[in-house]
Amino acid sequence: MLTHKNNQGGRKKMQVSFVIRDAEEKRHRNGVNALQLDPVNGRLYSAGRDAIIRVWNSTQPNSQEPYIQSMEHHNDWVNDIVLCCGGRNLISASCDTTVKVWNAHKGFCMSTLRTHRDYVQALAYAKDREQVASAGLDKAIFLWDVNTLTALTASNNTVTTSSITGSKDSIYSLAMNPSGTIIVSGSTENTLRIWDPRTCNKIAKLKGHTENVKALVVSEDGTQVVSGSSDGKIKLWSIGQQRCIQTISVHSEGVWALLMTDNFSHVISGSRDKKIIMTELRNATNSVLICEERAPVLSLCYNIDQTGVWATTWNSDVRCWKLNKTEKLSNYNYSSNTSINSSSGGIVDGVPTTNSTAAVGSTNAAGATGSCQGKGYEVACIKGGAAIKKYHVLNDKRFMLTKDSEQNVAIYDVLKVKKVEDLGKVDYEEEVKKRSQRVYVPNWFTVDLKTGMPTIVLGQDEVDCFAAWVSAEAGLSEHAESGTDPKVNYGSLLLQALLEYWKPPPPHHHLQGGPDMENGCDGDIRGNEYFIVPKHTPIIFSEVGGRNVCRLLVKDAAGETESALLSETVPSWVTNVVIERTIPKFIKLPFYLLAHPSMLKQDRSKKLDLINQERLIANEFIQCRKVCEHVLEKVLGTELPPSTGNSNSSQNNSQSDANSEGSQVPAEERIELLCNDVVCDPNMDLRTVRHFIWKQSSDLTFHYRTKSN
Repeated sequence: MLTHKNNQGGRKKMQVSFVIRDAEEKRHRNGVNALQLDPVNGRLYSAGRDAIIRVWNSTQPNSQEPYIQSMEHHNDWVNDIVLCCGGRNLISASCDTTVKVWNAHKGFCMSTLRTHRDYVQALAYAKDREQVASAGLDKAIFLWDVNTLTALTASNNTVTTSSITGSKDSIYSLAMNPSGTIIVSGSTENTLRIWDPRTCNKIAKLKGHTENVKALVVSEDGTQVVSGSSDGKIKLWSIGQQRCIQTISVHSEGVWALLMTDNFSHVISGSRDKKIIMTELRNATNSVLICEERAPVLSLCYNIDQTGVWATTWNSDVRCWKLNKTEKLSNYNYSSNTSINSSSGGIVDGVPTTNSTAAVGSTNAAGATGSCQGKGYEVACIKGGAAIKKYHVLNDKRFMLTKDSEQNVAIYDVLKVKKVEDLGKVDYEEEVKKRSQRVYVPNWFTVDLKTGMPTIVLGQDEVDCFAAWVSAEAGLSEHAESGTDPKVNYGSLLLQALLEYWKPPPPHHHLQGGPDMENGCDGDIRGNEYFIVPKHTPIIFSEVGGRNVCRLLVKDAAGETESALLSETVPSWVTNVVIERTIPKFIKLPFYLLAHPSMLKQDRSKKLDLINQERLIANEFIQCRKVCEHVLEKVLGTELPPSTGNSNSSQNNSQSDANSEGSQVPAEERIELLCNDVVCDPNMDLRTVRHFIWKQSSDLTFHYRTKSN
């Protein structure tokens, strides 16, 4: 693994994030951007927008478990993948700005290339030269020698590469021929740029598309290139003549995926219009609709014997659609009644189907038989999972309500990093209303649903991350001891739990922990005294507004390599609370305390000053009952009950003296606090009063009065 090295003095501001997920994610949880098939063993590799590459047995996709393994190390969408070295290795490109090299058979990340400065969108592979090219939003193309990449080790990770510059805009597509004599890039400048990767010199610039060029395929001899664009057009170009020789208009929306027959005579195209169409390059009127997917098509690849085509979309399913019963595509027999302009919906055993469902009897990943909603004949489906599409953080800033792509609603505990309840297909808005509380806790995290799983991003520094001080009675009531009211900080507790396994902490610390602690701490402080988090939780350290630097699982923080990487990466404000056990600063709130005018009417003998207000400063999370106690003891000079602060304290040790009897009554039952003429609930804290009742930028003001008997 290549590490991002940065000296402490020049380190950028860092933020911490983590993903709430299952221990093993066997299904894609979002759209699938790219596919690669190993024709030797039938393994199908799929690159997900959930940041995970998965491996499937494509020869038995309808079995109960086509899933083989996951390849996890990216933190953002995986945009493209290529198999190389005869299927032994896989290269991936991601929005996390990295290119990664994987052992394809064993599924582990061998090295990470951090040369790009922005999203890496596309890869290209020259099989004969074992050369891979990468490109993305930073406008640069980098050329990598695969044999060098696969030889990288932790101690020898120096990468030398050549680069191609000259693109004027972000690159979204890339292609090379097997011999590596031609490389073509497509970008948002709506042009194709052609380069010689051996010299890195530009050969040509081809204009003709009117929108972003999203897909490219180069012929084996490097004389032709086919392009697909967001303008809905497919174009065939002659590289030697530097001109477009054919324009194909079979889609109503952008063309995002292209697949060629072996002899470069036909193109299979996938589009935003959900259709997958096969067209003869030299005779564009000779087209056939293979199928219509359920969502915009993102990628295509052949099945193992080229009798079908695997397709991915914005949805998480991966489907295989029938092309022809036995023949290779290059021998496909067209007839006039299978034209795309006819009402045919696809080809089943060489016979055109109608627009009605054509896949009756097809099976899904679970082995169940069912009809196909789209047009065409569905050979197989690797079922995906649901992506979370909506969320609402409840006012307690601990629990979160979510709704996924299958309309299921669930509750997550952000603090303990887990789903706590599946509510099913209930009314999401009603659940939000039902669970809303009149309580205000500062925001200490944000939520990102880009991968289809909740990624929780903690504050950019200690001010944000450690904003949520709460009383344990209110925030962790399931752990609070009877009769106590300790204060807890959500951010520090969570960081301590996330980095529980990080070693070694300073030797002067001693074991402190609660009943949830585990795994032999050897006298060191581990985690916190309230809870632990799932060991499979991925933790991500990234530059604020920039690139990701480090990703690891909670359970792996004890590893020698990971521990060293953390020591280089973890910002001081995290180290302070995790290792040094520094208590985050309390957030203070100033407020004024003024006698209510009714106090004079109640007892004119009291020398109360109704004009001069007492300005106090307190921790913003203290409850109004504490202010009542202050009024009773410090302002009115009345004795407090023995069990101060416990609203459930009983009135025992009754005394004959009336004043003593009165002193046994809790302060909040004797004193009333008002803000903006609204009586404040004794359990409400100061910041909640300011947020819901005061609603002004000026200092909070309370009036107090004694309750009448």
